[in-house]
Amino acid sequence: MSKQVWKPGNMLYPVPAVMVSCRRGEEKANIITVAWAGTVCSDPAMLSISVRPERHSHDIIKESGEFVVNLVTEELTRACDWCGVRSGREYDKFREMGLNEYKSEFMNAPAIKESPVNIYCRVKQCLELGSHDMFVAEVAGVTVDDSYMDENGRFALEKTGLIAYSHGEYFTLGKKLGKFGYSVKKQTSWQSY
Repeated sequence: MSKQVWKPGNMLYPVPAVMVSCRRGEEKANIITVAWAGTVCSDPAMLSISVRPERHSHDIIKESGEFVVNLVTEELTRACDWCGVRSGREYDKFREMGLNEYKSEFMNAPAIKESPVNIYCRVKQCLELGSHDMFVAEVAGVTVDDSYMDENGRFALEKTGLIAYSHGEYFTLGKKLGKFGYSVKKQTSWQSY
């Protein structure tokens, strides 16, 4: 097997494609599509998003100190893409995409009601890193669509139809290959993952 040598670049794919909603004061809410989002810490629950400083949402998030990460389903893919290529300076993205604001007790920034999972975040730090600033945030709360709750009270995230982004393209998530720890768990012939 041979390998090609390339210049340094971001090749950590696939990544989640998420829609981040935000609001400054009483202004209209905005949505920005972010593919650079990730888990930072589990206790306290923290995540990060990276946003170019010239994007309309950057200043909204920096000034308000809050945002909502909304997970994207296959049905929301067109809205996700559209919100990533249009500016909130020119468009009301909620109205244009037929999306509904969901107001929670966690913060002023609304969630996207059509998203199965909404993660409410308070900015702890903004790191100026180059082309993007990274907002490191603590999770203030989460809301989930109760239509995905199973009969045992478990949230069936695997049934939501989430998407991933890989090198300029969107994909639905595929079949289950295993679960955490399956590689070391003793298996009997009737068990499957």
